[in-house]
Amino acid sequence: MTTEPPDGAHEPRPLDRHSPLPLWAQLFADLRRRMETGAFHEEFPAEHRLTVEYGVSRHTVREALRKLRADGLVIAERGRASRLGTRHIQQPLGSLYSLFRELEGQGVEQRSEVLRLERTADGTVAGHLGLIPDAPLIVLERLRLADGEPLAHDTAYLPAEVAEPLLDADFGHTSLYGELTRRCGVKVTGGRERIHPFLPDIRQAWLLGLADREPAFAIERLGRAAERPVEWRETVVRGDRFTFVAEWSDTSRAVALAPRASCPSS
Repeated sequence: MTTEPPDGAHEPRPLDRHSPLPLWAQLFADLRRRMETGAFHEEFPAEHRLTVEYGVSRHTVREALRKLRADGLVIAERGRASRLGTRHIQQPLGSLYSLFRELEGQGVEQRSEVLRLERTADGTVAGHLGLIPDAPLIVLERLRLADGEPLAHDTAYLPAEVAEPLLDADFGHTSLYGELTRRCGVKVTGGRERIHPFLPDIRQAWLLGLADREPAFAIERLGRAAERPVEWRETVVRGDRFTFVAEWSDTSRAVALAPRASCPSS
């Protein structure tokens, strides 16, 4: 059930000129409040409109807008009206996770466009999975969308001997791990990931809506069921929509830094 904001929630609130808080900071806070109630869905107001609505100088408005842009809440593009920034997705490090479940848990509407779901063979991928070079594989290639906008280009390979039933699954709005458990009786229990900056190729940039030579993150994942490798995944995620989050303590293991020479070329 969707709860509608109360009447007047989208409207500006008066600023307190006797407050020790600067006017620009009050304006910044009220604009954030209005965003959270769903205001500015179609367009973000121009500087002149905000000066009239709040009765403040253009300098005050510009300071508030500068802070909104710095926080990624408003995007300003040359020759275009300002617009609301897209939501950042947070991904935990150091734990088993499903992007599907993470997005759902953060209240993000997510779906996938399936670009490829078929049998294939790839000697390099087979090596990652500990298989012979011509071992049959199931490949699932998807464009992951969050709130209707491209988030990640995701390609997963699994041994055909365990993943053949996945060929009948609809991955438009479901998780790979969920289907792998339900249809194949295989549960991914752990694995290893490597994350590094990456320049997408022309096709990946087009799918993700990135500008030419705009950087992204590449994630390589080896998923295991118990000790058996069952998944090799290559994911390219938009750097402007994705945030990696790690929790640590004084008992945490040190992060291993891979020498540059050991990183495979993409």
